[in-house]
Amino acid sequence: MENEIVLTAQDLEGLLTPEDTADIQRMEASYSQAMESFKLLSASPNENTSAREKEKIIVLYNSMGKMLQEVTGKFNRIKVYPFETPTLLHAEASRLIAKLRDERTGHDEFVYYIQRAYELLFNLAFGVTSSSQKHHLIVKTPVTQPVQNYAVHKIPDVDDKIENSVMCVMLRGALLPSMILSKEIQENSSTGFVTPFALFRIKRNDHRKQADMEYVLDLKKSFFHWEDLQGKDLIFADPMNATGGSLVTIVKFLKEQNIKPKSIKFFNVISALQGSLNIMRALDDVTIYTLWMDPVLNDKAYIMPGLGDAGDRLNGLDTEDTPRNMIQLLGDYGPNILGLYRSQVRKIEETILG
Repeated sequence: MENEIVLTAQDLEGLLTPEDTADIQRMEASYSQAMESFKLLSASPNENTSAREKEKIIVLYNSMGKMLQEVTGKFNRIKVYPFETPTLLHAEASRLIAKLRDERTGHDEFVYYIQRAYELLFNLAFGVTSSSQKHHLIVKTPVTQPVQNYAVHKIPDVDDKIENSVMCVMLRGALLPSMILSKEIQENSSTGFVTPFALFRIKRNDHRKQADMEYVLDLKKSFFHWEDLQGKDLIFADPMNATGGSLVTIVKFLKEQNIKPKSIKFFNVISALQGSLNIMRALDDVTIYTLWMDPVLNDKAYIMPGLGDAGDRLNGLDTEDTPRNMIQLLGDYGPNILGLYRSQVRKIEETILG
């Protein structure tokens, strides 16, 4: 087996239908109009000009939102949080995304909002509702007078939906989100089920632009067990889905090795329309769950308006000459994170060292 698996932008070409391409072009045309207003706002205009351009942006974003709902509504395997949930819940998602986008949001806050985002996505995907069947959870409390106290709580019974899951981590930006989602599964399991982990070292060649992009899966720096993947519910939790190329590379590789998953779920905080459409056309058994859909990509295949490099904002920067290995990266999360996700860290260490 080769040590590197490479997918190119050309491999993704031809997946989209003429209708898909027309939908993407409509979004690009609307976003181009918004960028004209961005330029004027960036120049610190007078109050009247600023108010006028902000009003234009609001109108354009409302229009793009309706277009995104229309386009994604053609696919029952794309689940966008505001398009799938009651209006009452939309404000929470919108505020979360606004905080994550904000350049003033520091590392600790960014991690906090990513955690909240994956709580919402878990509920979206696994149907934790008031009508779900319930387990009774009996908890021993710290109150011992006049006798030891216990509390009874009902929790949704979603064991059959989550206890066949394997977290497939697209290193390195998706490591912490994968741990967060695994913790959500553990907390919602009546048995405290901790997912196995499969770690795939994949990266885009950022020296290239979208038109000639490469997605490189490095098997020498990947850690997984084949038997953990066969017939399982594979879960990928990448905060950003730009082109979909990384997911397509991994899933196609697994299928070429005769791995037959029971299901594949892809969890994103933000997805670009084009990346979501690429996945729909390339893979017929993936369901996307995303908290927010963004309209376009720039020529470097970064999501716009996006939130920057989510991996760097979560993990900090590596230097080109001395990239951190997995154990160093986990250590850099610090005792608070490691303590909160200790079961997940133990599983990851077993996968790497075993």
